[in-house]
Amino acid sequence: MKIAVVYNRDSQAVINLFGQQNQEKIGLAVIRSIEDALRAGGHQSLAVEGDKDLISKLEDFMPRVVKGERPGMVFNVSYGIQGQARYTHVPSILEMVGIPYVASGPLAHSIALDKVVTKMVLVQHGLPTPGFAVLMEPGFDIPDLAYPLIVKPKNEAVSFGIKVVNSDDELRAAADVIFERFQQPVLVEQFVEGREVNVGLLGNGPAEALPPVELDFAGGPTVYSLDDKRGKSGREVTLRCPADLGPELTERAQDLARKTFAAVGCADCARVDFRLDAAGQFHILEINSLPAMGPRGSYVRAAKEAGLEFPDLVNRLVEVASARYFGTPQPPTIGPGTEDTPTAIFSFLTQRRDRLERRLREWTSRPSRTHDPIGLQHAVRLLSKTCTELGLRPVEDLTDERSVHTWQTRAGLDGGTLLVTHLDVPLAESMPVQAFRRGPEWLLGDGVATSRGPLVVAEYALRAVRHLRLLAKRRIGLLTYLDEGNDARYSRDLLRKAMGRASRVIVLRPGGVGGHVYSQRRGQRRYRLQIEGKPRRPGRRMRAPEPLVWAAQKVVEVTALTSAVQSGAVSVSDLRTESFPMLLPHRVVGTLLMTYRDADLADQLEASIRECLGSRGPKWELERVSERPPLGDRRASRRLLDELRRAAESWEIPVKGESSAWPSVAGLAPAETAVLCGLGPEATHLYTPDEAVERTSLLQRTLMLASLLSASDGAE
Repeated sequence: MKIAVVYNRDSQAVINLFGQQNQEKIGLAVIRSIEDALRAGGHQSLAVEGDKDLISKLEDFMPRVVKGERPGMVFNVSYGIQGQARYTHVPSILEMVGIPYVASGPLAHSIALDKVVTKMVLVQHGLPTPGFAVLMEPGFDIPDLAYPLIVKPKNEAVSFGIKVVNSDDELRAAADVIFERFQQPVLVEQFVEGREVNVGLLGNGPAEALPPVELDFAGGPTVYSLDDKRGKSGREVTLRCPADLGPELTERAQDLARKTFAAVGCADCARVDFRLDAAGQFHILEINSLPAMGPRGSYVRAAKEAGLEFPDLVNRLVEVASARYFGTPQPPTIGPGTEDTPTAIFSFLTQRRDRLERRLREWTSRPSRTHDPIGLQHAVRLLSKTCTELGLRPVEDLTDERSVHTWQTRAGLDGGTLLVTHLDVPLAESMPVQAFRRGPEWLLGDGVATSRGPLVVAEYALRAVRHLRLLAKRRIGLLTYLDEGNDARYSRDLLRKAMGRASRVIVLRPGGVGGHVYSQRRGQRRYRLQIEGKPRRPGRRMRAPEPLVWAAQKVVEVTALTSAVQSGAVSVSDLRTESFPMLLPHRVVGTLLMTYRDADLADQLEASIRECLGSRGPKWELERVSERPPLGDRRASRRLLDELRRAAESWEIPVKGESSAWPSVAGLAPAETAVLCGLGPEATHLYTPDEAVERTSLLQRTLMLASLLSASDGAE
C-alpha cells in the first residue's frame, strides 16, 4: 500500500500567515523512523508536509487505484501550521478529498483540543475529572475552587502555559500570561495531589488499552512541564511501565481510558492522562488524540511493554485504520483473463465503492416517507430508470401502482430468487428529515438503513452480476413495496403472490451489527382499541368508571400478558383521549402491539386481551388493523444461510444467522420457500434521527448478495 506520512515541521506554505502559530514540532528522526517502519512492513512511503500543497502532493503519490489495489492511506502525525483546532486541519482536508488516514477525525481532535469541552463530555458521561472553571477575560471573578489550582490555556496541548497556583494573586498573574500570550480563555482546574498515570489506546470497537505508564518526577514538582518534555528543566522525568498499580487499579485505569476514548469519538490511537489520588481514585485530566510517536514518549513505551517494537506499532496502526475503513482483506494479484467469479465481483464492486456511497447519498436526498405520495412517485421513477438500465422488465401482474412494483430478468422470476425491499421511509411525518452525513465508520441520513441502504445493495449486486454477463440468464425478480410504514397493509397480497412464485426470497431489511442476518422473525399484530363512556364534569361521582382511569387499569392488565417463556408480548404503543371543553375524557383510543412466535399463540393472546377487557365498564371495541406473520425455522432457509456463509468466506465477512423479535414481510412467504431477511447493510439506531449504516457493511452485503445471485438463481 502507498502510505504518505503527513506532518508539520518547517513549511509555512499558506496563503497568509496570521493568528496563533503552531509551536509543536515533530522531530525529523521520528519521521524517518516512521517511514523506515512502513517500508519494513512492505509499504511504499513518502513524507509530506501538511501545507496548502498537500492535495497535489498526495495526488502525485497515490493516483486512483488500479483493479485489485486498495486506496492509498495517510499516516497522520500533523499538528497543523496556524489558527484554531490545528490538529483538525490535515484530517479535514483528507476527509474532503476522500483519502483514508491513521488516527482520529476532525471532530474528535476538536473535542480533545478544547479542554473545557473535553471535561464537559467527561462529566456528561459520568467519568471522573477534577472540578473546574473557565476564565473568559482579565478582571475575572475568583472561582469557587479550593487551592491549589492549575491553570491552562483552553485550547493548547503539550503543557503550554500550565502553572500551579496557590493564591488569588498567583491565579490572576498566571491567567494574565495566558490571556496575553495565547489570546484565549483560561481553564482553571482543581489540582489533584498524587501520582500521574497515563494509558495509551490502540485500535477500535473497542480500543485495546496498553499497559499504564507512571511518570516519576524524582521528588520534584509533580507537574510534567513543557521544559520537562523538551529536556530543559534540569531534571529527568522517568517512565515506569507497567505502572506499579496492581491488577485492580490497572484494570480500572484501562476501563476509564477506553470509556474516554469512546466518549470523545477517537479512532485508532490516543492517550488518556490521569491523576491517582491518595484514596486510590483516578481523575481524568485530558485525552491526547494524537499521542507523540517519539522514542521517549509514554505511548511508544507502553506499546513496547505490550510487545510492539516501534516498527510493529507503526504497522499495527496502519492495520487498525485499514480495518476501520475497508474491512476486507487485500485481494490477490490478478492477471488479464484469470479472474474467477468471486474475484471479478470483488474487483467490480471495490472499484465502485465511492459510487455506492454516492448512490446512497442520492437516494437519501430524495425523501419518500410513507405518507408522501409525491416523494414516493419520484422514488418509483428513479428505481424504474435503474431497472431499465439493468435490462429488467416490469411484471404487470405483480405490480400495483399504489403499493407494489416488480421487475424481473429476461429469464423471469418463477422458480428463481426474489429480492424484496421497500421505497417508503417508515418514519413519522413529525420527525425532521435528516440530510445524508458521512463519518469515518457510519453513514447517516433519512431512511439510510431502513430503505436506502438496501436499495443500493440490491442495485449494485445486480450491476455486478450484469458485469459478469450473467444477469439475463439468472431467474431473478426485484419487488419493492411502498407501505412498510403501514405494516404492508396494502401490498401483502401481491407480496404473497410474488413470493409464491420464487424458490427463495431475500428480504433486504437492515442487518444487525456484527454480521447478523435473520432466518427467523416473530410475527406482529396491531390492534385499535376504542373505549367509550359518557361525558362528565370533574368531581362528579358516577357509578360507571371514568374511561381514562379504566383504560389505564386495563393497560396494566393487558401488558401483563407478556410471556417470555412462550415468546409472546403485548404492548401499548399509544393512548389518546377525546373530550369536550371543561369535561373529562369520554373516549380513549389506543394502539396495542402484539409480537408472537406462532399463530396459535397469537390467537390465545388475543382471546386473553378480550377476556381482560371483560363485559363490565365502558363500552370498548378491539379491531385488528394489520398483521405480519412470523418467519419460523425452515430447513430451506438454513440451507440458503449456509450458501450465504460460503459466499462470504472468500472475503472473511462474518455471517451470523439470528432470530429477531422485529417483524418483517418475510413471514408472508410460503412455508416451503427459503427465506432470509436482513441482508441490507448493518445498521444501528433504526427509526430515529440517528439511523445509520456501517460503511464497510454497505460493500460487504453487496459482495455477498452479488456472489449469491451469480452462483445460482435458486432454480432447481
